This record gives sequence, structure tokens and C-alpha cells, in this order.
Amino acid sequence: MALTQLVMVAIMTMTPVHMHGHGHSAAASGLVIAIHIGAMYLPAPLSGWLVDRYDQLMIAAASALVLLAAGIVGANAPDGSAAVFAVALALLGVGWSLGLVSGTAIVTDAVPLATRARTQGLVDVSVSIAGAMGGTASGIVVTAADYSVLAVGGGILALAIVPTVVVAARSRRVPPPGPLP
Repeated sequence: MALTQLVMVAIMTMTPVHMHGHGHSAAASGLVIAIHIGAMYLPAPLSGWLVDRYDQLMIAAASALVLLAAGIVGANAPDGSAAVFAVALALLGVGWSLGLVSGTAIVTDAVPLATRARTQGLVDVSVSIAGAMGGTASGIVVTAADYSVLAVGGGILALAIVPTVVVAARSRRVPPPGPLP
């Protein structure tokens, strides 16, 4: 969840700045961000259904792939095309939704009821810190390199979710220890 937040905030923060630098109006940037926000929250029921239907870990891995796609589309968007930036940020929002909902389900299932609220509070703080780091790092990356490096780099960073999912899936398959001989 924290990595999903970091990637989403980093790319989202710099997209309007990048668009403005290439002559887009505030209205165009605003529309792209509005589409992004809609793509973050409107698919939540679908994200939940997918988690219930296909497993939390599979949807967490899917979120990484959607975030990668968002980064690739954003990095390759023609500077003058608000429509392509809108597609990139819509993908970014959907990837975030998949990551947040699957991550929440993973935490809910993994933590005992007695400590679930406290754990979720710590997770929420981690997600918030990751978002702040993403917003800060995004400006540094764009200043040092450019928006394309940020977008692709964020997408590639999101792929770190996949090995975590693989490890978690393998640990699910380990049978519990039997009685001692």
C-alpha cells in the first residue's frame, strides 16, 4: 500500500507541472487530475470484487502492472496530448485502487482482531509518509532528470510489489508443522 501510494503521488504531483511546462492550460491539467481522482475512487467496488474473486495477492501484483503501464504511457505521452496524459493518470488511479484495496484486505486477513485497528493505523501512517516522500522525490527527480524518468521510474519501482507477492504466496503454501515425533 505504501509503495502504491508513493508511486501514485510522485507521478500525479508532477503531471500538471509537466503539462503546464508544455503549454497546457490549467483547465486541461485540471481535467486530467479530475479523471485521475475518479479513476482512484470510482473503481473501488470493482477492485473489492476482484480481490474477493481472484485473491488479494493476485490483485496486488496486478496493481503493480497497471502502475507500470501508467508510467510507460505517461513517459511516452506526446507533450501536447492532454488525452494521453489523461489515460496515463486514469491507469495510475486504477492501479492505486487495486493496490489499496488488495493491501487493505491483506492486512485485515493477516492481523488478529485484537490488534487490527492499531496495525491499520500504523499502515495508514506509513501510507501517508510514503505519499509525502513521493511528492518530495518527484520534484527532485524531475529537476535532476525529467518527467519521463519519473514516470517510468515510478512504474518500475511499483514492480517491487511482485516479489513481495511471490514470497507471500509461497508462505501460504507452507504446511503447518506437524506434531513432534
